[in-house]
Amino acid sequence: MIKKITLSLLLVAFLSSCTPDENERTNNPYLTNISFILDLNLNLPEYNSLNFPGNSYVTYNYGINGVVVYNVNNSQYTAFELSDPNHALSACSTLSVSGIIATCNCNDGNSYNILTGEITEGSGQYSLKPYRVRKSGNVLEVYN
Repeated sequence: MIKKITLSLLLVAFLSSCTPDENERTNNPYLTNISFILDLNLNLPEYNSLNFPGNSYVTYNYGINGVVVYNVNNSQYTAFELSDPNHALSACSTLSVSGIIATCNCNDGNSYNILTGEITEGSGQYSLKPYRVRKSGNVLEVYN
């Protein structure tokens, strides 16, 4: 009986040990949660660059201000929102991608790594908003 109580207490302690910092990073007050599904058929010429590690694809038709998808190693892909997560949405908050760096078009100097989502220059407490990526055959499904 005491073992069951002890195990229950440990389980409750473990499940409640999520740090507030993690919640603060994912609950960005500047970026809303929107639902979308983006299917990228890697057999089509438009998405051909995603067949090779180190390449990315950018679209401004999905997400809030756009989505960037990056091929890490042909089995792992990353996808991020193309809005600067460290200030309110504005005409200049859409990020531009060059190589693996996404740069804010405002005068704040913020830049982010599209492989990890972390800020590389500038200031702010939030990293890029990640999206989920699932590969099924030759189709990448990017969704939130």
